[in-house]
Amino acid sequence: MLGLSRSRVAELAADGQVRLDGVPVSKSDRVHAGAMLEVELPDANPGVPVTPQMVAGVRIVHDDADIVVVDKPVGVAAHPSLGWHGPSVTEHLAGAGFRISTSGAPERQGVVQRLDVGTSGLMVLAKSEQAYTVLKQAFRDRTVDKTYHAVVQGHPDPFDGTIEAPIGRHPGADWKMAITAGGRHSVTHYKTLEAMVGATLLEIHLETGRTHQIRVHMAAIKHPCVGDPTYGGDPRLAARLGLQRQWLHAVRLGFTHPGTGEYAEFSSAYPDDLAEALHLLRAS
Repeated sequence: MLGLSRSRVAELAADGQVRLDGVPVSKSDRVHAGAMLEVELPDANPGVPVTPQMVAGVRIVHDDADIVVVDKPVGVAAHPSLGWHGPSVTEHLAGAGFRISTSGAPERQGVVQRLDVGTSGLMVLAKSEQAYTVLKQAFRDRTVDKTYHAVVQGHPDPFDGTIEAPIGRHPGADWKMAITAGGRHSVTHYKTLEAMVGATLLEIHLETGRTHQIRVHMAAIKHPCVGDPTYGGDPRLAARLGLQRQWLHAVRLGFTHPGTGEYAEFSSAYPDDLAEALHLLRAS
């Protein structure tokens, strides 16, 4: 099929890049007569060069023969890409002498998950092909515990809940995501940790991992992340708090270690800008 191996097509289906009549399918779904089958092909461009460089603020939380866990600061991408001219985690690892040996485009070596440029916190990268395969499958099977803290505008009702709504490209702006009928199945669980004047600190667990998922889902229930004007955040509040990005941080990451088979969990403290904004909210 289109020059792709059977296993690669199955991987595309698992990633939601194969659609039957506009709906993402699994590798076992059957195609019926008259149906429209769409396949989003891998990027055919030759890739984006990785320039080894040390990136200020990137912290190595854990390193062994199979994985490296990174605490990513705001303003750093997971990997280089077309249109992005800033620093990235993979470039930092290359500059720091880490050896990553996995399949995929050179700029995405070892990348099994991503964090938005404007989101800080924990991400894991695979250093070996075996670890890459095991971790990719763990993320597909939703066995990885991805925990975020977010400060959102207002007070969600109910205080604890689940948002289940499909996410796809925004029909009017392809650089944004939105709730769309033909989007990929997306599930976000949230609970209130602290209610403040005009804002709420939430703990969020992702059952799926879509682009901008937390930001889109919270905006969909009319409680956008503080500091996120792209999805409805009030810029006046962000200015008062000194925030130049969304209040969103990946605080905890837990998974079965691909080498030892034992459960591993890592945590990250709030960076200074988020801690200061939270302090100001609590004092208001």
